[in-house]
Amino acid sequence: MNKYVLALDQGTTSSRAIIFDENGNIVSVGQKAFDQHFPSEGWVEHDPMDYLETEYAAISEALAKSGLSGKDISCIGITNQRETTIVWDKKTGKPVYNAIVWQCRRTAKLCDELIAAGWQDMIKEKCGLLIDAYFSATKIAWILENVPGVRARAEAGELLFGTVETWLIWNLTGGKVHVTDYSNASRTMLFNIHTLSWDEELCGLLNIPMCMLPEPVGNSQIYGYVHCADPRLAALNGMPVSGALGDQQAALLGQGCLEKGQAKNTYGTGCFTLMNAGNEPLADADRLLNTVAWNISGETVFALEGSVFNAGSSIQWLRDELQIINTAAEVSTLAETVPDNGGVYLVSAFTGLGAPHWDMYARGIIAGITRGTTRGHIARACVEGICYQVNDLLSAMNRAAGAILDLKVDGGASVSNIMMQFQSDISGIPIDRPAIVETTALGAAFAAGLACGVWDELSDIRSLRTSERIFFPHMERKEAERLIHGWNRAVERAKGWVE
Repeated sequence: MNKYVLALDQGTTSSRAIIFDENGNIVSVGQKAFDQHFPSEGWVEHDPMDYLETEYAAISEALAKSGLSGKDISCIGITNQRETTIVWDKKTGKPVYNAIVWQCRRTAKLCDELIAAGWQDMIKEKCGLLIDAYFSATKIAWILENVPGVRARAEAGELLFGTVETWLIWNLTGGKVHVTDYSNASRTMLFNIHTLSWDEELCGLLNIPMCMLPEPVGNSQIYGYVHCADPRLAALNGMPVSGALGDQQAALLGQGCLEKGQAKNTYGTGCFTLMNAGNEPLADADRLLNTVAWNISGETVFALEGSVFNAGSSIQWLRDELQIINTAAEVSTLAETVPDNGGVYLVSAFTGLGAPHWDMYARGIIAGITRGTTRGHIARACVEGICYQVNDLLSAMNRAAGAILDLKVDGGASVSNIMMQFQSDISGIPIDRPAIVETTALGAAFAAGLACGVWDELSDIRSLRTSERIFFPHMERKEAERLIHGWNRAVERAKGWVE
């Protein structure tokens, strides 16, 4: 048995390929960025062909760096940005429109209409979700209604829909396999999380032909085998594709949150806090979401989730648009040049606010600026703003499901010591950073490897995770509450900005 697993981590700003050994150690990494498209205010798109080009290039890079051959690798696991919506021609494999990215707000008006018509309770009951432009369903509906000729082709059975893992699996298998795993399906607003099946009533509500939809499948099983004409993947032909999870569920698994009540937060383009909710969705999730975490060996585990739409993207904004830093890593150094935020708060609601606010019309603001405000204060407000948003999610989870005793963290920004310390201070709990922060890709590798015998059972995952550092709260609670009060005032001013 080959003891290496290739994980494909297709994210919002880049595609990565990471090879892991049987001890969960990283052997090599390939990474390629791709273009972002903003055709209108609040709209976000990608070219789906860029996903393939950059992912294939990342695979080639990872293989070259590792010194391994295709024969050394047991299987492939996939993790991906969720909710992002792709519709393509089943014969030619060509997309009919750009991928509409999870951050995109173009369907906010349609969501308002659904809410006004009274569909909120039914959708929350069946899907575990609140009606929002975040999810795939209204994105599919937009493509069907706004791209000429697409609806007729879809109804004739000529077109396929998929989230990003579906698109990758379809292309890796030469168009032979059209599936979606349960974790990604549960983010579409078309999937009944109780029956683990597409819901005919929801599809009818949005006039989406069910013949477009992929087959829902578990998260750890062989879906098909690589059959790809691209020469960069020649060494992988015949290899099983055997695991798939949405990126946040993959991180929950990769962090070893296997017990009910354990929680993690991923600091990526957005922030996503998930708690293992056990084998049943939470009856009263308040303003949070119930979602499928994974289905492995026939057992379904659910998660309670809160999402922050813009986290790491606010650091990118400082770098690319404001140009007050040259690299993302510099934000921490700049933030440390000042002792505190100087009364400045940055609410990064560039594409609205996610949980627990769910305001599609909020927009970003910087509040509390004075003549003495410096670049350092803005950088610190950016770092702290990410932590405040995560704290909003943790507070909502505490109300819905009981106290979270500690938080496991991962994602690019989790390497920032100042951010992790402030998170611990403001939330009043230990923050546990693992030795391997690539837990999203690791979760996908685990799912794939479990299906192919690299690992025998889920408990193997827990034994592989080790902590690199645990941050403990040092701030007086009264001071933390004063700062949170200022944050809440800033958030209220950001809400409802778009009229």
